[in-house]
Amino acid sequence: MSGHSDEHERTLAFAEIALGQIKALRQPAIPRNYEIWYTYATGYNPSLNQTINESLAERGTLSAKDLDDIYNTFLSPARLTDRIDSVGAKVVDEIEQVMAMIEAAVGTTSSYTESLANVSDKLGSAADRDALRAIIEGLVCSTREMEQTNHSLENRLKASKQEINQLQENLETVRNESLTDPLTGLANRKYFDQVLENAVLESRSSDESLSLLLTDIDHFKKFNDTYGHLTGDQVLRLVAQAVKQNVKGQDLAARYGGEEFAVVLPNTPLRQALTVADHIRRGVVSKELIKRSTGENLGRVTISVGVAILHKGEPASALIERADACLYAAKRAGRNRVVCEVDPEVTPTCETQVA
Repeated sequence: MSGHSDEHERTLAFAEIALGQIKALRQPAIPRNYEIWYTYATGYNPSLNQTINESLAERGTLSAKDLDDIYNTFLSPARLTDRIDSVGAKVVDEIEQVMAMIEAAVGTTSSYTESLANVSDKLGSAADRDALRAIIEGLVCSTREMEQTNHSLENRLKASKQEINQLQENLETVRNESLTDPLTGLANRKYFDQVLENAVLESRSSDESLSLLLTDIDHFKKFNDTYGHLTGDQVLRLVAQAVKQNVKGQDLAARYGGEEFAVVLPNTPLRQALTVADHIRRGVVSKELIKRSTGENLGRVTISVGVAILHKGEPASALIERADACLYAAKRAGRNRVVCEVDPEVTPTCETQVA
């Protein structure tokens, strides 16, 4: 079937699991609870799944407070914003403290300048050696105070630099989390969309090739139904690793959705993109899948891959649509293969059902 039909069946399966959990635990079927259980069913957020599993193992159910905490921790749209605001407030506070220290140092410098001026006047009117000694001692004392102030300021600035560097790393971590799929470690759909749009613009301006791979795990629903979601997650990570190992430089690998992955290949002609796609396919099929809980050998995973290249003047959506057509042509042709847009297997439309 088409990609839309496949997505329809897959998302309905997730929805059934989510509603089943709500019914089993007799929870209110409100949008928030549905979102929690839908996310749980997809396995997209392993930390959320772990928290839920631990709570169910300990108490057998989830209270309203548990659901509130899970939503606020893992799903709330304000979660990342709050973390960014928190780090930003710390940066501002650190800068204010440094500015206060600098202002104090400026005041000390002004006082020291005045002391030097006074010393100059006193030296001209010094009557004897004792008076001269007192003037010099006063100057030495002021100089030491100035040195101590400068030393304190230097230490404070070093500490502030380290603190701000750490806060910058924290901000970068938060940013990466917002653009990364937590299960596979690849870019998420949001980041993929951004990168592809930019790559299309760059391809137009530089007149360089831009290729796109779309991959789908063959018979993934069967793995989930037969062996459970934990094994399904293991399959997703296995494929993601094979994708990641064959992507380098400015290429981007992303989890496109469900069991689909995408690879953006800037400055890459179609033939070279085909080579990358087949390396990924071979990398996946070369690995045996072992069920962690039992050690059972579940055989080998295979993927189908569609490859397309950007045509002059077309939008990113057209490139995605053509790569998607190639992907489903690969499935119709028997799976575990790579099909590109110039292959005879690709037809404009197809209603044949595949999974």
